[in-house]
Amino acid sequence: MDVFRRNIEKQLLEWKAKSNRKPLIIRGARQVGKTTLIKLFGAAFKQFIYLNLEIQDNRRIFTESSDIHTLVNLIFIKENKNINEKDTLLFIDEIQNEPVAVQHLRYFYEKYPRIFVIAAGSTLESLLSKKISFPVGRVEFLLLRPFSFDEYLLASKQNNLHKLLQQIPVPDFTHQKLEEEFKKYSIIGGMPEIIKEYLETGQIAGLNSLYEGLLISYMEDAEKYARNDSIQKVFRHVIKSCFSKFNERIVFQGFGNSVYKSREVSETFDLLQNAFLLNLIYPATDAKLPITPNKRKSPKLQMLDTGLLAYFTDSQRDLLLTKEIVEVYKGKIAEHIVGQELLATSYSPLYHLNFWARDKNQSAAEVDFVISDRGKMIPIEVKLGKSGRLRSLHAFIDLCNHQTAIRVCMNAFSVEKVSTIKGKPYFLINLPFYLVHKVHDYLDWVNEKYRITRLT
Repeated sequence: MDVFRRNIEKQLLEWKAKSNRKPLIIRGARQVGKTTLIKLFGAAFKQFIYLNLEIQDNRRIFTESSDIHTLVNLIFIKENKNINEKDTLLFIDEIQNEPVAVQHLRYFYEKYPRIFVIAAGSTLESLLSKKISFPVGRVEFLLLRPFSFDEYLLASKQNNLHKLLQQIPVPDFTHQKLEEEFKKYSIIGGMPEIIKEYLETGQIAGLNSLYEGLLISYMEDAEKYARNDSIQKVFRHVIKSCFSKFNERIVFQGFGNSVYKSREVSETFDLLQNAFLLNLIYPATDAKLPITPNKRKSPKLQMLDTGLLAYFTDSQRDLLLTKEIVEVYKGKIAEHIVGQELLATSYSPLYHLNFWARDKNQSAAEVDFVISDRGKMIPIEVKLGKSGRLRSLHAFIDLCNHQTAIRVCMNAFSVEKVSTIKGKPYFLINLPFYLVHKVHDYLDWVNEKYRITRLT
């Protein structure tokens, strides 16, 4: 059986090596590969215990234990494991099925720090704040997202191409091949089941039933934590409507041509965000750090995975035929995949995307994304080749305290010395789509090569 390696494994090993380690909760949307990841990680231990709390006998261990010492003994007896083995990983999967198990995490930290404990759950993210007494300060988190592009390359056994991708800058002769592979990745997306099926069959059309199955499972999960029948209806409407509203600035009132009120829709979006099925991207209105999203402004909508969008917006054929993915679906597919790759640069559940907007009469400007890097707020625009207009990018650079900007396009990597309309010089980094997940590495390389310093 093929084993797909994930970049987050490095963070798991760092967690394992900590002297002050806490129980770890792996968060992430349903079917992004949490269970597979931790089972694979279990091979790094001399002893691995797997408890799936969808199974009643496993849940009963937690409910019938009067204290943590009894619980630990019951677990090791039931699984026929050596309780004295220090190198033991206990993986509690689908932990949301038993609230008592979540509460016990703090006692593993306090009484049994020698046991490595990881928990995960498909709907845990939305249940934590409402139904479970959560052990604040006694656990830590990592967030697993869909496959990034370089993880897709490894899964497809393109090891040599993946190795070349790690070079900075990437060799020019790889550009065409990486561009072709990134277009495939944009079409199928980063969901593990989808990638596995595509690599086995090579057929994109055969993936459609899997995309539909994913959407149905997400709607069913969402309804599990909707507080009443009315909110369940809002959930179904919002999820279906998102596929025509992604990467647009939205308003909650009447979202998707509905009669639903702002409060109903806002509550639904909050729950869907907590389940990592989507992200609301709010604008920053300043051009300096810290990036402070303005929640009074209309947000943009970022969905879980671009492959799902390509299917449900009927964009797969256009993506296959085009030379520039920026040309497809009014450029929104291209912007979305950039957002997905930017999200893949962080494993923190607290990491969010932001864009920049200046809403002024007769001088409105908007930059697709802004990120924090080396004490700078870096603007990122997704454009068609080198012909795209950069007025908003220029407006941002004129206001910020540095001289670096990024244009994501289908061209090979390059750096240009250019000037804004007002004459401020800056370095424009032309970053191909397939390098977005390595954006911070390339910013480091450019800063060192061109000795770019922060302006006052």
